[in-house]
Amino acid sequence: MNRNKIIKMLLILAGILVIIRGLTQFLNRNALSLSDYAKQNASSEQNRIKGGRRLPSSPESVEEAQLPSGGIVPPSLLTGAALNGETQLEQRVLLAEGFYYEPLSDNLRRYITGISYPVPGGENDGAEPEITLDQLRYVHIIHYDFNGNTAEGELICNELILAEIFYELYRNEYRLERVLLIDEYNGDDIASMEADNTSCFNYRVVAGSDALSRHALGLAVDINPLYNPYVGYAQDGTQIVSPASASAYADRSVSFPYKIDENDLCYKLFIQHGFTWGGHWNNVKDYQHFQKAPEP
Repeated sequence: MNRNKIIKMLLILAGILVIIRGLTQFLNRNALSLSDYAKQNASSEQNRIKGGRRLPSSPESVEEAQLPSGGIVPPSLLTGAALNGETQLEQRVLLAEGFYYEPLSDNLRRYITGISYPVPGGENDGAEPEITLDQLRYVHIIHYDFNGNTAEGELICNELILAEIFYELYRNEYRLERVLLIDEYNGDDIASMEADNTSCFNYRVVAGSDALSRHALGLAVDINPLYNPYVGYAQDGTQIVSPASASAYADRSVSFPYKIDENDLCYKLFIQHGFTWGGHWNNVKDYQHFQKAPEP
């Protein structure tokens, strides 16, 4: 093949790629891609750490902490916090330093749409989601990780106030391995559980059914799910543990760290705030799961 033919083929391929990219951008014009997010939040994205950024020992030193490059660490390196930024400051409800909730910004709405929040009229056969983006709140917290270090965390939930519960957990140095949006795991509940990620909103059905989960309404929270798995049984009596990697923690008669039971502080706080616990269910047990009934 001579040089002119090679150049001609390369030009044709380049043209095809440009057309495909243009069609993709048109079809997804309301979505915020990860590359778009990176461009809008360049400094934050370059330094964001999966699992939450560790905070300096004194909260007032966050903005003064120096990066190796000599730059300034932004106030937050979490995706949701970076996307919301200060846009919702006037509507922010601050419980304590680092603990607040606020509406979702346009950027955050675009980021979760198509992942944890359904595209209206998409896979729902044209049906509108049973919860609107206006009913959801972005919740920012600080928590102790499994190493005893303080880290940032974030959730999206209904208008119920979760910040107060997590503030009490923080005050008592209760440990959560990580608290990230389910979108960090592409909305995959199994992947989030395997990473032991504490999460709330995810518009999905209950596994093995057509019924919407309370997570779909932002009314359920999964706490340290790897150590507090879902345990059910197949028709032949075979035990089912989800995530499968948590099978060692299915036997609740055994003592181990991060186990939720009726003596656990996390259990007591959620029950005090009107939640019910999946560990009390009859046919199956969901030890990570706390849920609340929708408002009448």
